Amino acid sequence: MRFFFTVALLVNTSVTIAQSKPDAKMDWFANAKLGIFIHWGIYSVNGIDESWSFHNNYLPYANYMKQLDGFTADRYDPARWGELIKQSGARYAVLTTKHHDGVALWPTKLSTLNTVEKTPARRDLATPLVESLRKQNLKVGLYYSLLDWSDDRYDGFTKSEKRYDITKEPARWNRFVQFYQGQLRELTTAYRPDLWWFDGDWEHKAEEWKAAETRKLLLDSNPGVILNSRLMGHGDYSTPEQDLPLERPKDKYWELCMTMNESWGYQPSDKNYKTSSEVIQIFAECISKGGNMLLGIGPKADGTIPDEQTNVLKDLGRWTNKHSEAIYGTREGLPNGYFYGPSTLSTDSTIVYLFLPYKPSGSVMLKGVKNCINRVWVVGNGTKPAFHVRMRPYWSQNAGLLFIDVPAQALDEQMTVLAVLLDGKLKL
Repeated sequence: MRFFFTVALLVNTSVTIAQSKPDAKMDWFANAKLGIFIHWGIYSVNGIDESWSFHNNYLPYANYMKQLDGFTADRYDPARWGELIKQSGARYAVLTTKHHDGVALWPTKLSTLNTVEKTPARRDLATPLVESLRKQNLKVGLYYSLLDWSDDRYDGFTKSEKRYDITKEPARWNRFVQFYQGQLRELTTAYRPDLWWFDGDWEHKAEEWKAAETRKLLLDSNPGVILNSRLMGHGDYSTPEQDLPLERPKDKYWELCMTMNESWGYQPSDKNYKTSSEVIQIFAECISKGGNMLLGIGPKADGTIPDEQTNVLKDLGRWTNKHSEAIYGTREGLPNGYFYGPSTLSTDSTIVYLFLPYKPSGSVMLKGVKNCINRVWVVGNGTKPAFHVRMRPYWSQNAGLLFIDVPAQALDEQMTVLAVLLDGKLKL
């Protein structure tokens, strides 16, 4: 036995989880964890796929654009939107100022295709929401589609039809680049956003978009602004879409963007909504892997948010408010294999937060933690459950196994979170 004990001492080394500090301008983003993605446009009138309906030849372009006549926004309450987003626990929101169909929600001077001039709404829809979000102390993100399938200066139109070849008409293409950069200047001047959420970059190379110049243009006027990666890689964080990563992405900063049902914009026929518990589980997985979740909502053409979406936001808010200490300002959690569920770490790595996406039928087990355990409590509840350590004899440096007995009355209706206070920085 002495021989094996000696070998164990030689090979059993501790690993301390390194927690890199966020870059200065990315600090708020790294700590925000949750954002709300607002897809609102004329596609909500008939409840069809935004922009893709005509691009994929599901219906003629002219029929798609007839929706301009039904976009009233007559029940639009931006103050209520801001309150609801704040209530959800989100720390930022992203509004689709212009999707691929080219319809702008602000009174752009560079095109008549905007909600002031072309819809019965007859109003600037972006400004009051930005003001509402600022009032709620939320960070403001602006979605902007680089491509514009409605603009004659843009080469692309439908998947089966192109307007022209940019190698043969470079001047026409350059006029489009100047147009889209001009709209970005308008938005920067009007709103000075905290974040740019670009989309639609896949049809051209970075050089054709003049991506590096566009990034410089935005940073010169607003040095602290954050850009997503959909400017042909000239951004600050990655955006996996509708695909929860199994492993932590390689990017230092990342954000899962996803819908509540199967649609970004409002589609009344799409009733396949995720439950509040499912949304919370996905959110916990995101923050466990050091990322954010950008959760989509799709308001109706009249400006109201569907009840199904409102209810999810309220349920999410109840849960995030209760468990805020385990969410905001934390860092990615334990590597795979140490705990059966998501986890996060406090900034100083002295508290491990364990998320239980199940109702325990017995003790909850944590493996591989070499620290002594000072205390365990149920987050948002205060209950101190009994715990005990197994397989850590006095003569060994083994990590042992921590078992926690969670009382049934302390379980959360959607996901319980446990806090494990260590005697120092986490060692595995």
